[in-house]
Amino acid sequence: MTDSRRERRTGVNRRPQRRTLGHAALVAAALVALAACTQPASESPPAPTSASPGTRAPAAQSDTASVTFSPAMAGRKVIPGEPLTVESRGGRFTSVSVTADDGRTLDGSLSADGTSWTSSLATDYATTYALKARIKSSDDSTATRTSTFTTLSKQKTFVGEYYPDKGATVGVAMPVSIVFNKPVHDKAAVERGLKVTAAPAVEGAWSWMKDRNGKDRIDYRPEKYWAPGTKVTLEMDLVGVNAGGGLYGIQNRKVGFTVGASVISTVDVVKKTMTVAENGRAIRTLPVSTGKKGFETWNGTMVVLSKVPTIRMNSASVGIFGPEAYDLGEVKWDVQLTPSGTYIHAAPWNEGKFGRVNGSHGCIGMSTADAKWFFGKVKVGDPVAVVNSKDTVATNNGYGDWNIGWKTWQQGSALG
Repeated sequence: MTDSRRERRTGVNRRPQRRTLGHAALVAAALVALAACTQPASESPPAPTSASPGTRAPAAQSDTASVTFSPAMAGRKVIPGEPLTVESRGGRFTSVSVTADDGRTLDGSLSADGTSWTSSLATDYATTYALKARIKSSDDSTATRTSTFTTLSKQKTFVGEYYPDKGATVGVAMPVSIVFNKPVHDKAAVERGLKVTAAPAVEGAWSWMKDRNGKDRIDYRPEKYWAPGTKVTLEMDLVGVNAGGGLYGIQNRKVGFTVGASVISTVDVVKKTMTVAENGRAIRTLPVSTGKKGFETWNGTMVVLSKVPTIRMNSASVGIFGPEAYDLGEVKWDVQLTPSGTYIHAAPWNEGKFGRVNGSHGCIGMSTADAKWFFGKVKVGDPVAVVNSKDTVATNNGYGDWNIGWKTWQQGSALG
């Protein structure tokens, strides 16, 4: 396999692509009053009171019921990508219709008590909708409310892709990591919308960095590895958060995961061995072959990103040609450590070198039997520490977070 300092190979994900984020149910809902139709319905309704993102604007006072809609922000600007909810104050809906500017109708249904209506489909981006609601008040009078609102454009919103998965069981070195799809200019504002809690409780800190793809990324980790059995919860309350540059958040997520058994591996490139310890006890020491001169395996702690039973490794995809070129069609029992191309895997072509000679292009190779055993033992989030090599792995090359001292890590927070 190639040295991890080379560009990542074609077809190897920078991290396991486990989800395409949807936009969650949203907490902050601005209220916008719809005009009472005591005048002809064709007349324009009064403008609503505007509110800052994430706040609630008061409904206009009238002698009949008022109507609000959510999720909304900044007056009539509505968060896209979620079902629309319309609520009545002081009356019950008899009918609600919502029509997009292209004539499409947003279907929905009334609640059992008639006080709210929810669309069956999510709203689109950058679309203007006309809302018409008929309400029966407590005094049996009826009124019609009309209004228009516009959803934010996709260019005006940002989301974060988070790791690990909801419900996952991970290793003790797994950080919480979020990569944002747009530049985050106001990092403090975004960080204030993020929270991690653990049971049992442990101190942790956020730290900002640039991901390998140049996008803004923030990771959260404790000072030392998580204790096995820890329950960790990430809360993302980013609805209406202004990231600067005219970008607003549209996510509200609550994601929990569990820390599994402690499996910590240590690779000594001088001894050419890898020792695997489970719950603090060494269970096996395996002979390995690491990166040869000029292709040395990264030093420092890396974290398991993914496991793949079989992959193709082609040196052309990482810019290695000539005498060092290779094309290995079926490489077995592959444990990925960096998005740039560092793996632990079976390397039967190096039989005779394990424990004796470092002969790889940066990966950690071993016998097929040992690689299969290791593949079955480790999980995403388990740490692999390489010692006595050269050049420490970069923080953003996978999860190199643990190579940063705790005080320096804390200084990476935008909140001081």
